Amino acid sequence: MNQVANAETPDSTYHQLYKSGGAAALIAAFLILGEVVVLAIYPQPSTISDWFVLFQNNPIVGLLDLWVLEIPMYLMFIFLFLALYLALRKTNPSLMVIALTLALLGIGVFFATNNPISMLSLSNQHAAATTDAERSILLASGQALLSNTNQRAVGGFNMGLFLVSAAGLVISSVMLQGNSFSRTTAFVGILAHGLSLADYLRQALTSSAMIALLVILPNALFLVIWYVLVGRRLYQLADPERKLSLQTS
Repeated sequence: MNQVANAETPDSTYHQLYKSGGAAALIAAFLILGEVVVLAIYPQPSTISDWFVLFQNNPIVGLLDLWVLEIPMYLMFIFLFLALYLALRKTNPSLMVIALTLALLGIGVFFATNNPISMLSLSNQHAAATTDAERSILLASGQALLSNTNQRAVGGFNMGLFLVSAAGLVISSVMLQGNSFSRTTAFVGILAHGLSLADYLRQALTSSAMIALLVILPNALFLVIWYVLVGRRLYQLADPERKLSLQTS
């Protein structure tokens, strides 16, 4: 029994990374809340012409609507998933390698396809264009850039989020196998990331805005709760003098 417990105990050698991962999880929770509020107050435009108008009238709102908050969020994911890997790798090494690989691939895909600053630049060029031919070319470039973001709310398949959600689902399932995280944290994570993946099925079956809200809003809520629970636990694991009992988790 002691050998099994020791095998599942996170290595306190990495306490600084646990702290960084805990902070990253809490920042990610805050950024998700911020994104939900922004999109609720300022719905995204439906055409590239409307995007250019938005960027000219209010560039800050344009950047926020085009997922600029997800840039720091995905940076936080690097620290978060590395910390979770270290905390859970003894529980199930194979699944944690798969989860970390999925997460890092998803983060890489996101940064390769998310271009809000480029869209702002194209909008400025469109506003300064003097001929219809120039404006047409810039509109076509903007449409291509918009499609390349692969974000759900603009009609694309968000491969970065898909891979990160799959990683979160795998990690939450590993949490159930060990004693480093509470079962509550594990079940909330399974629900949160399961809803993220279910939204891709929802997109294939229906375009109803009401059904989208019924999936997206609970998904955002459970993700925020999961990040807070995970962040809190990683802070606990960062203290080498703290017992790893889940009684306070």
